[in-house]
Amino acid sequence: MLSVNQFRANLKQYVDLAIDNHEPLQVSRKNGEAFVVMSLEDYEREQETLYILGNLSLMEQIQSSLTTYNKGTGHTPNSDELGF
Repeated sequence: MLSVNQFRANLKQYVDLAIDNHEPLQVSRKNGEAFVVMSLEDYEREQETLYILGNLSLMEQIQSSLTTYNKGTGHTPNSDELGF
């Protein structure tokens, strides 16, 4: 975790690291509060994941697909469906 002063002094470097490494960067303030810096791409991915995990219908569809896949009974697309 970085201090806000370290973050401020090297803002571009730390933002580039967060974007390039796809890892959130934790920054702490003197009063103990903290915040996270992350790329927009990573933030949107996290939001999408949270949406899916919070959507019971989608989770049931995923579970059903996983079950049929593991049993080998799922749909096998033909070459037209694959675009060949």
